[in-house]
Amino acid sequence: MLQPFQRFVQTGRVAYIADGKYRGKLCAIVDVINPTKVLIDGPESGVPRGAMRLNQLHLTKFRIKFPHTSATRVVRRAWNVAKVNDKWSESIWAKKVENKKKRSEMTDFDRFKLSRARRARNKLRTHCFLRLKKLKAKEVREKAAGGKGGKAAPEKSPAKKQTKEKKPPAAKKQPAEKK
Repeated sequence: MLQPFQRFVQTGRVAYIADGKYRGKLCAIVDVINPTKVLIDGPESGVPRGAMRLNQLHLTKFRIKFPHTSATRVVRRAWNVAKVNDKWSESIWAKKVENKKKRSEMTDFDRFKLSRARRARNKLRTHCFLRLKKLKAKEVREKAAGGKGGKAAPEKSPAKKQTKEKKPPAAKKQPAEKK
């Protein structure tokens, strides 16, 4: 049976601090104080041991093994054995956080250079796509015209308009002269 939640508030769960003084750092849950608060410790990220509200934390997929209410040295050892910092830096979440930080630090000129680079990239991508599309259409046309490998069917010229033969104009009757 598939559980609706995969990340639980539990001892050893690594969390990302989303709010407060230590925003943007990682910590480990050491103990659950009550339904809204936990005891955390971040020995390798510079977060001191202390209580924090759960609505300030985002739970990650990482979990390290140590007994609840362990000392900071035990948490540090488990953190290093599990290589949490390496796993975190490789995660998509960490890369998104890093990119968001870089984007927020951009100057006006940096944003201008980025827009120019994106425009050039998109122009090149569109050009390549249209060229491939044209080649594919040409292949399809040749395949359809070729039939079973024989000569290509001659191109048909548009039908000529048939015109009715014109009769020579009738001689005009001259009015009779009065006497």
